Amino acid sequence: MDSGSSGPQRLERLAAARTVDIAHLMSARMPQLTRTLHARLAVSIKELRGDRQILELLATGIESNLETLGHVLRFDISIDEVTPPAAALEYARRLAQHGVSPQALARAFRLAQELVLDWAFNETIRREPDPRVALAASRLFVRTTFRFVDVLLEQLIIEYESERVRWLDNRNHVRTAMANELLAGASVDIASAETALAYRLGRRHLGVVLWTNEHTPPAAGFQGLEPLLVRMSESVGASGHPLYVPNDGSTGWGWIPLGHLAQPPDLSRLPSLLERTGRHVYAALGTPACGISGFRATHIEADRTRQIMMHSPDRAPRLTSFTDPGVRAAAMLSLDLEAARRLVETALGPLSTDTAQAARLRDTLLTFLAERCSYTATAERVNLHKSTVRYRVEKAIATRGRPIHDERLDLELALVACRWLGSQVLKTKTSG
Repeated sequence: MDSGSSGPQRLERLAAARTVDIAHLMSARMPQLTRTLHARLAVSIKELRGDRQILELLATGIESNLETLGHVLRFDISIDEVTPPAAALEYARRLAQHGVSPQALARAFRLAQELVLDWAFNETIRREPDPRVALAASRLFVRTTFRFVDVLLEQLIIEYESERVRWLDNRNHVRTAMANELLAGASVDIASAETALAYRLGRRHLGVVLWTNEHTPPAAGFQGLEPLLVRMSESVGASGHPLYVPNDGSTGWGWIPLGHLAQPPDLSRLPSLLERTGRHVYAALGTPACGISGFRATHIEADRTRQIMMHSPDRAPRLTSFTDPGVRAAAMLSLDLEAARRLVETALGPLSTDTAQAARLRDTLLTFLAERCSYTATAERVNLHKSTVRYRVEKAIATRGRPIHDERLDLELALVACRWLGSQVLKTKTSG
C-alpha cells in the first residue's frame, strides 16, 4: 500500500485513467448521447421550439462538442487551446440572426453539461469499485467540463454578439433602403419589398415615429426603440409583428399592422406605456391607412406630427396623434411659418404675446370654442371652476380687443397655431 505522497499521486493517476475510460465510453455511445441531449434541449428551451433548422444545427453542435470534450479528456489537451467546433459557431450565429437571446445559448450548454455529468457519474460508479477513485474521477470530470463549457461559451457569445451586430446592420440597411424607396413613391416589386421588409404591405398600417431626447440619459432598464414599438403594437391589438426602421441614433420609424377592420385602434394605454420607459421617449402617430399608399401617408402624417411636437418640446405630450384636435391644422400651418405668424398677430392682437399668462388665456379660449362656448363643459374639461373659466374667457376676449365671432375661423386657427407651434409664431414682449 502506498504511503506519504504516493497515496494521493496514485489516486490521482487512477482517477485520470478512469476518466479516460469514461471518455472512450462517451465516444462509443456518441449517437445515443446526442439523441438524448437533443431531445431534452429541444423541449426545455422554449426559444428553440418549432425551428427545424436551428434544432438540426443543435444536434450537430452537441455531437461536435461531445467529441471535442472526449479529445480533451483522452489526450490531456489544454482547454485554453480549445476552439468551438464549426457547427457550434454556426449555431450561435443562427441564434443571433433569429433574435434568440444569448441566455438561451448559455442555458443549452449548462443543461447539456448537467445531463452529461449525470451520465458520467452513473457510469463511473458502475465501473469503478473503489469509491475513493470514483469520487476523484467524478471531481476531475466536473472540473474539466466546467472549464470546457466556460471557455467555449465565452468564445461562442463573442461570435453571437459579432454576428448579431453584423446581421442587424445588414437587415437595417436593407429595410431602410426599401422603406425609403416606398416613401419616395418609387415603383417596386411588392413581393421583393415585402421580403426585404419582412412585412406585408397590403394591409392597414399605423405609422409611428419614435425618438429620444438626447440631452437626457436613458432610464434604467430601457432597451431601445424597437422593443418599445413591439410593446406598443401589442397594446393596440396589432394583427402581426410591426416593422421597425432605424432612422438615426435617436429616431426610429415604425409601422403597426392593424388588419383590415375599419375601427380606430385603442391608443388609451400607450401614454402610460411610454411613461414607464423613461421621460426621454416620445411617439408621434399618423392616421391608419391601407396598402402601399397608406404605408406612405401614415408615415408622412406621423413625421409631421413629430415636427409639430418639436416646435414646442417643453409643452409636447409624450404621445401625439395626427388625429388629435388641432394637429392636422397645425401641420399645415407649420409649412409656412411666416404666414402663420401673420395670422396669429392679426387674429389675436395682444393675445399673441409669448407669456405664461397669455398662454393660459389662449388655452382656455381654445377649449371654450371646442366645447361650443359652454362654460360648464369647458370647466369640466380643464378641471377649473366655472367662474374661473368665465373670467379667463372674458379676459382673453378683452385682450384680443374683438368679439369671438369676429373672424371665428381665423381665431381658432391662430389659437391652434399658438398651442402647437409655440414661440415659432408668438410675439416676444419687446417685439412691436
